[in-house]
Amino acid sequence: MTTEDLDAARLLLQRLGLRPEDLLSSTPGRGQPAPTFDDYIRQLQAAVPAGTLRAYGPYWRRIVQAWGDRRINTPSPLEVRELIEQTQRQAVVRRNSRGGRSAAEHMVGALRALYRQARADGFITTDTDPVAPIAKPRRLPSNRRALPDNLLKDINRIAATTGNDPDLDTLILRLHIETACRRAGALALRPMDLDPEQCLVHLHEKGGQDRWQPVSPTLMNALLRHCDRGAGDLGKTERLLRYKNGQPITGRRYDYLWNRIGKHLPWAATQQVTAHWLRHTTLTWVERHRGYAIARAFAGHTDMNGNVGATMTYVRASLHEVAEALSAMTGEPHPLAAKLGVENSEAA
Repeated sequence: MTTEDLDAARLLLQRLGLRPEDLLSSTPGRGQPAPTFDDYIRQLQAAVPAGTLRAYGPYWRRIVQAWGDRRINTPSPLEVRELIEQTQRQAVVRRNSRGGRSAAEHMVGALRALYRQARADGFITTDTDPVAPIAKPRRLPSNRRALPDNLLKDINRIAATTGNDPDLDTLILRLHIETACRRAGALALRPMDLDPEQCLVHLHEKGGQDRWQPVSPTLMNALLRHCDRGAGDLGKTERLLRYKNGQPITGRRYDYLWNRIGKHLPWAATQQVTAHWLRHTTLTWVERHRGYAIARAFAGHTDMNGNVGATMTYVRASLHEVAEALSAMTGEPHPLAAKLGVENSEAA
């Protein structure tokens, strides 16, 4: 067979969307033409969880715009790099932008998710994965930081004295400050997630993780009163945080709240302060006053990786210790903190 014959065979295989190994394998997906990006991404979007779709959906749409009619096994690593660089250059410029690095990082993640599924379906192999040689851009340290007491008081003051529903906004802020929860955890809170007897709330956050988190008696009573919104017929499984008209709030309430705070406090607008800054503030206080193990438990971090060390396997903080930290932070007694005090005195 001549070089010209080999070149012709390679060209034919490329046009058919096949690789030489496809002719030797009977694995489902192999021996069949690979689907186009348009078709495959449409199927992928219907198969992934809502959180994954929110994160990668915009980038999958960008891939379809660039390569929609091409088969998924045809781009080269160089073309993948070009698409990532183009995504970074065209990223929307905001005040907190960092040169499009986040957009590039998300595009790499979206491509990896796509080709991970393509490998599982047998359309490509590890050796032919065009994303495999691409390294994810290194994530820069976050600009978020803990807020000092005077700035935190200013935020609470603006929330309590402006806007169309100060009671709702102050409840949202206190929930984030006391629990260090993420926004998704607050939005997912339901009446059935409240344990008034032990002053606990059941938080459901990213990655399907959930945890019981202590709250002060003051916050628990405020949450119970808030359940009366919705004409008093709020079901146990319905979302708890609601507008005055009984409709559940969405992420738009957070946008409205922080835009309003930014208008009254220019520094908050300049630094792009959000609810996640409250998480940093609380966890920093807990770490400084009660140590790393309790701060880690307070944050709901349960993953064990090489960054924390094997010692964390043996020094996990208990729920009672988290409650004691909350009690020290808020100045209010907590039922579980009181039990911890009894246990410690008995042990002594």
